[in-house]
Amino acid sequence: MRSSNRRPDQLRSISFEEGFAKHAEGSCLTKFGDTHVLCTASVEEKVPPFLRNKGTGWVTAEYGMLPRSTHSRIDREAARGKQTGRTQEIQRLIGRALRSVVDLKALGERQVIIDCDVIQADGGTRTAAISGAYVALYRALQKLVKDGKLESLPLGHQVAAVSCGIVGDVPILDLDYGEDSTAQVDANFVLTDAGAIIEIQTTAEEKPFEEAALFEMMRLARLGINEIASLQRKALGLE
Repeated sequence: MRSSNRRPDQLRSISFEEGFAKHAEGSCLTKFGDTHVLCTASVEEKVPPFLRNKGTGWVTAEYGMLPRSTHSRIDREAARGKQTGRTQEIQRLIGRALRSVVDLKALGERQVIIDCDVIQADGGTRTAAISGAYVALYRALQKLVKDGKLESLPLGHQVAAVSCGIVGDVPILDLDYGEDSTAQVDANFVLTDAGAIIEIQTTAEEKPFEEAALFEMMRLARLGINEIASLQRKALGLE
């Protein structure tokens, strides 16, 4: 039995509070259990230098953890003068995940910057960030359509993410920190709402694992993504 009394295939309590930050073109306060991430989407009518005059847009992301988002205080990365490798890896993952479902040509020469700030961490911050970032991005793009800057939403698919792992030889869905810190295998799945694969990150922490275990985690991830995608749509008023 998991410490949270959840079944192996059961998500934590998940919510998306759309419109949380009033100044951003799109925003969402995302909660995966005790992991809380504020995602905001800002639209700029320009693109990075490497894309100028190429008729295409860009979607990028920044990620950070607030000092007391964890059990003990962590220093602000700005105070240290540089980002950690983990931060850079996560924000690149978020950016890749979102760009995979956006028609950048249709977006035009403008950039959407997604900021994901972890308010409270209890495992799965990157998966919560990706899932909430999609809601914020959708609203920002919807505003561009409403303002007459785009004819239609340049979105091909919905994207969400969830963690899976093997703890005590049992594949489980949506790990909290206690489970993640003792997992034999740790995995993150970024999928579309239809279950198509965008990215999978999987690591054996103790010993190699069999292919059957990967397939079981994939099955669990698709179940979880199906639920998360439905919650995203409800937050956006789409169902």
